[in-house]
Amino acid sequence: MNTKRIRILLSAVMLLSLAGICQAEREGNDLWNRETLTNGLGGLKDKLVDKAIEIEFSVTNIYQQNVRGGRSKHRRQGGHTGSYDLEISADIQTLLGIEGGSLFMHTEGSWSRTDIDATSVGSAFGVNADAAGRRSMDITELWYEQAMFDDALRIRLGKLDITGGFECRGCPVSFDGSAYANDETAQFLNSALVNNSMIPFPAFGLGVIVHYSPVEWWYASVGVIDAQADGRGAGFRTTFHGEDYFLYTFETGVTPQLDSAKGPLQGAYRAGFWNDPQPKANSDGSKKYRDDVGFYLSCDQLLVKENADADDSQGLGVFFRFGYADGKRNDITNFWSIGFQYQGLLDGRDDDVLGLGFAQGIFSNSADMTYTDDYESVVELYYNAQVTPWLNVSPSAQYISNPGGDKSVSDAVVLGVRAQMAF
Repeated sequence: MNTKRIRILLSAVMLLSLAGICQAEREGNDLWNRETLTNGLGGLKDKLVDKAIEIEFSVTNIYQQNVRGGRSKHRRQGGHTGSYDLEISADIQTLLGIEGGSLFMHTEGSWSRTDIDATSVGSAFGVNADAAGRRSMDITELWYEQAMFDDALRIRLGKLDITGGFECRGCPVSFDGSAYANDETAQFLNSALVNNSMIPFPAFGLGVIVHYSPVEWWYASVGVIDAQADGRGAGFRTTFHGEDYFLYTFETGVTPQLDSAKGPLQGAYRAGFWNDPQPKANSDGSKKYRDDVGFYLSCDQLLVKENADADDSQGLGVFFRFGYADGKRNDITNFWSIGFQYQGLLDGRDDDVLGLGFAQGIFSNSADMTYTDDYESVVELYYNAQVTPWLNVSPSAQYISNPGGDKSVSDAVVLGVRAQMAF
């Protein structure tokens, strides 16, 4: 990693922060109540919005400590990781007159001193989904989207993150979306509670997605993406050189609203399947098989709504995931997760979120030499407290049972804290 680039970037962010603070003081804008620390990058965001361009910049810092059990027998390993996200979107209809056109770019960088999974915990899932090693700057997404037929049909192509980005009736969908377990910078940290661990999602790569939603409560999506993608590059090397393999995935779902005394309770129910043609074998297998096919289910449902305001999301919601894949081609053959989220549980803390989740992966019987236990499971509890509109702090605790499916490794307890800042 080029650490000099990160130092330059962080220095620029600090300067913008100071400029925003000084501007706010001159204008009487309260530092603690503004939406972003830099007051919209010193006013730059507002100027760009007038030109149909939106920009968002955020930084996430995480510290975790393995306080009990896991792979390490003589010491308890701690680790600090961090990442930044720069997102830029442009309305091509306003800029160039192409009706229904939009352009999006997502740049990410990350840093970490230690990997507590590899050295201390030994989890098969991963206790920190935000950890991405030492990367100064990667363009992880760069795509063009064309909406047609009154937005009923959307076609997106370019360098994609296939794990999300579409909505149906305000619910995240296509592919494997979840309203309550889909964002490691604000919700759960364990990878098993961010996405379905069965789906062989590749790194950010070249592909195309077609999303169709002719009515507000139903949708269907099909996606094709480079199965060998390396998110660090442009994607052309793995997509067009050598033998080409593409992951094919399909998802459909409904987004019903249940009646309640305080307004509709929004839900989303999804089903999908995938086909990865790459030759694969589980960890014990010597023979590789093509066409890894599997299916998944996912749902989330708001159960309790605190008030009748349609824009208020306070209340209790639940989620569930399930996935299946063939044990000859995969180490995990069955996966499921379940949990809940409550926003605004405490009086006067309307934007705070409490989350509790459980996930379990069942290891393939064909890989019992590598995995001496039948499963790994995790329980995670977090509380995301909004300190200011631009700063959230989230303490969390994870209990990992049978880390790495190894009978010789004791159950682990990982404590952590995450700080997320919007600039």
